[in-house]
Amino acid sequence: MFLLLVLVVFLFAFASGRNNVRKISNPIVEFKGDNNLFITQEAVSKLLIQNQQEAKNTSKETLDLNDLEAALNSNPMIKSADVYVSVNGMLKAEVEQKKPIARVHSEASYYIDEQGGYMPLSSNYSARVPLVTGAVDKNNLSDVFKVAQKIQNDAFLKTHVIEVYQDESKGIFLKLRQYRFTVQLGNLNNLDKKINNLKAFYKKALKDKKLNAYSNVNLKFDSQVVCTKA
Repeated sequence: MFLLLVLVVFLFAFASGRNNVRKISNPIVEFKGDNNLFITQEAVSKLLIQNQQEAKNTSKETLDLNDLEAALNSNPMIKSADVYVSVNGMLKAEVEQKKPIARVHSEASYYIDEQGGYMPLSSNYSARVPLVTGAVDKNNLSDVFKVAQKIQNDAFLKTHVIEVYQDESKGIFLKLRQYRFTVQLGNLNNLDKKINNLKAFYKKALKDKKLNAYSNVNLKFDSQVVCTKA
């Protein structure tokens, strides 16, 4: 029994030693969720760097997975990353991209992601999301994010709204896909009620075939919709 125990310990130490010095293979990158890639597998592979050297041909013993994950998570297109090495020495990275819900077009162009953060444009893929224009501050996206989030989660708004405009006083305006009138939301107080008023107006005006008769639909008032004729 003693000899058997010594043999097991020796084999385990030998195997662990060989496993630790095993060279890492080319990185294997897997994307979770959406198949539309804003960042390519090649770009992710290039981010897998430690001490200014490529992860390829680095031994498992010297590879710091936390550093590699930090390198990926620092990329503004990546929401989260999980990096690990399989028992046969394959370096794998599971990556979840950020999801854009609006595209800002002002002095600079970029996306707003589903968490309200900044996301750069991609040369690899362009998302079909509402445009945000006007006086938009990259460091203060809370109001336009709230509206973009509302559009993302509401079937009616997602179908019809193509642009969100914010003026200097942070008043919000919406532009629709098929009709020329502007929807004036004002501030975001009672936003749900204002959206319900818009839906009620749209349904009634569509039935009466008058949607093209207006240039502005004002929802700033709680109890009424004020329309301006074209």
